[in-house]
Amino acid sequence: MKHIFIFPLVILLIGTSCQSPPERNCTNFKEGTFSFSEIIDGDTLTTKFIRKDGIEIDFFNGNRDTSAVRWINDCEYILKKKNPNSKAEERPIQIKILTTTDSSYTFEYNIVGEPKKLRGTAIKTN
Repeated sequence: MKHIFIFPLVILLIGTSCQSPPERNCTNFKEGTFSFSEIIDGDTLTTKFIRKDGIEIDFFNGNRDTSAVRWINDCEYILKKKNPNSKAEERPIQIKILTTTDSSYTFEYNIVGEPKKLRGTAIKTN
């Protein structure tokens, strides 16, 4: 009688443990136009950016910034502002793509050398 209950449990465990890892097709997101929204102090703020040929141009709150993009591997890159306005803006940002879908990617980012990491999702708009 014990074997009757153990068999379905074993099948269930095998089925759930063999799930494929999340998709990470990062090369689809090396270039394109994207948007990223986050909530800060109760307000939803959206950044739009274009990434192409090692350059990323960000549009936020009516301002435009240009950063150099250096890919470490297919899913990880460093952003460094071309014309920083302060010491804080001189510090590069490391971005790691964690998962992808057909039209978006979830990423983790932090200032290089800082332990605190944040997460976000960018949507490819073209």
